[in-house]
Amino acid sequence: MPNKTTLAAHWIHCQFEIFPRLEDNLGSLPGRYRKLYLSLEAIDLEAFLPSPKRNRMGGRPQSPRTFLARAFLAKMIFNFSTTSGLREHLIADQKLRSLCGWASAQDVPSESTFSRAFAEFAAMQLPERIHEELIKKEYKGKLVFHISRDSTSIDAREKPVKKKKEETQEEEGPKRGPGRPKKGEEPPPKEPKRLERQRTMGIEEMQEDLPKDCTVGCKRNSKGYTHSWVGFKLHVDAADGHIPISGLVTSASLHDSQVAIPLAAMTSERVNNLYDLMDSAYDAGHIHEHSEDLGHRPIIDKNPRSKKAEHSRENKAQAHAGLELPERVRYRERSNVERLFGRLKDEFGARNLRVRGHQKVTCHLMFGILALTLDQLMRLTL
Repeated sequence: MPNKTTLAAHWIHCQFEIFPRLEDNLGSLPGRYRKLYLSLEAIDLEAFLPSPKRNRMGGRPQSPRTFLARAFLAKMIFNFSTTSGLREHLIADQKLRSLCGWASAQDVPSESTFSRAFAEFAAMQLPERIHEELIKKEYKGKLVFHISRDSTSIDAREKPVKKKKEETQEEEGPKRGPGRPKKGEEPPPKEPKRLERQRTMGIEEMQEDLPKDCTVGCKRNSKGYTHSWVGFKLHVDAADGHIPISGLVTSASLHDSQVAIPLAAMTSERVNNLYDLMDSAYDAGHIHEHSEDLGHRPIIDKNPRSKKAEHSRENKAQAHAGLELPERVRYRERSNVERLFGRLKDEFGARNLRVRGHQKVTCHLMFGILALTLDQLMRLTL
């Protein structure tokens, strides 16, 4: 996989050398076809897929998984709503079919084969691995100024998991009631909260500890209105230029702050950055400390909690005096991740979720993030 400098030179070579040859055979290639070809050239799909299995017992050979992986990337770039729609376009569109690898319409596999291949890609975390390798190669030796962290709602077509009722009786006996303990009775030690536990956990442990079931989520938008949905949450760290660096999918009911430390740990392994930009939902001491431990400068919008009036008076006084803090100027860059979410939903399939289960939902969204990352890199380098 080429780095950023060679990637730009490679894409320029494709535009002036490869595309004229392709157009001689396939006819003119509109914008999305060129994006697909450049995206496939930028990543080495074969390196992430196992070698094809040989059927010693005879029978029909397995459909090439490389062709199917190309097709699922094309599904995001062309923003097809369903896999059946993708297959219909592959059968009817010679250009798209040839770019994915199939010579004729009869070679395009059935819809069930697409579904089985997608389940395999989800199990092996194919788009996540490709995206991680792409980011590491692109930002090797580079410095990122701002990492903007936020989450967005993902609607799912499945029933939410009901919360388990807490047991009133424990094995040791009845649960102690509220209030001060009796004289001579020692209160039980408090269990550490998730943010405290995450400070001593590895990345895989933190990811396993996060809830991943389909639940009901509730979030207040930038205009102050509350929005509820059934499904999941997509948490993303975005670099300058609307480029997603890392992403995690969790239950919709999980608070944003619970994913800040795992995301920061993932991002720190891929890029070097200076500032961590987060909204007031991430205003917690452990998140501040972890960001500083990584050598970053956290810029987090304050959560006034019980001091809303005092916080409002201070903001009005600063505005009246014409005082604008440097942190506030840098904080404006956080809209970077909001625009990323807009493009992901409108152009790269995040609104067209048809699969069920956390594993497949993550695979679908990460194919979209991979396509968006490649698209943004093209915009910045060409």
